[in-house]
Amino acid sequence: MAFAKINSDLSYWQKQSQPLYPDLAWNIPERKTGRVAVIGGNAQGFSSVVRLSEFMNQNFPFSNLTTILPDALRGKLPNLPGVEFAISTTSGSFAKSALLKSAFESSDGVLLAGDLSRNSETAISLSGMIDPKSTSPLVISRDSVDLLAPEGANWLLRPQTFVVASMLQLQKLFRSIYYPRMILLSQPLLPVLETLHKFTLTYPVTLLTFHQDNIIVAHSGNISTTHLVDTEYSPIGLWSGQLAARVLALNLYNPQKPFEATTAAILYK
Repeated sequence: MAFAKINSDLSYWQKQSQPLYPDLAWNIPERKTGRVAVIGGNAQGFSSVVRLSEFMNQNFPFSNLTTILPDALRGKLPNLPGVEFAISTTSGSFAKSALLKSAFESSDGVLLAGDLSRNSETAISLSGMIDPKSTSPLVISRDSVDLLAPEGANWLLRPQTFVVASMLQLQKLFRSIYYPRMILLSQPLLPVLETLHKFTLTYPVTLLTFHQDNIIVAHSGNISTTHLVDTEYSPIGLWSGQLAARVLALNLYNPQKPFEATTAAILYK
């Protein structure tokens, strides 16, 4: 694969203090529409996934939101609306199942919400469900990034894929595909932006990360930065899953505008 040259004039970089794309919020419909699957949890952890599903139901007009948990949790939870249980491994994580396959194939958007543990069988099962030709939004967040990073070569070329990840997680992803430029925590902001600019000219993925007090969005060589102090997030709150949920919703309702919708998600309330 040929690697793109870096644009040295920085015309690809936009700074957001007020919404750069305020009109996109108006595209969220009043009537319920869109089938969404939230996938996550394991036998030892699930509460954050359930809370995230509740947040999405309360804040977005999805016609159907299904939360898929491993069936090792079936006896640990009360009856919750919209929750389904997929076959689990002996350790309580996801195994390959028809329910997971159906969720990926029939949903208009999928959020991998984390708490997946580091089970290799789960990694193989989930990565095998990702159709590289699908054009529906897929958001990979929290420890889903760590789990799927080794299979990055199989899904980074998939359109409409969104990775909400820390710098350390992006390092792991870059290493997994032997990318020739590395991002470092010690680097100033500009070299990181240049690398993400180049990376997303090579791969169609949309990246959202955080470095030096800036939330960074990169897609198709375009970069936006938003100072954390201009948002409602804290350095820890960025990774709760709510920002990833907003990324999914705004991209679901603004198809073909992944950079703009992901940037808009940061300041969307």
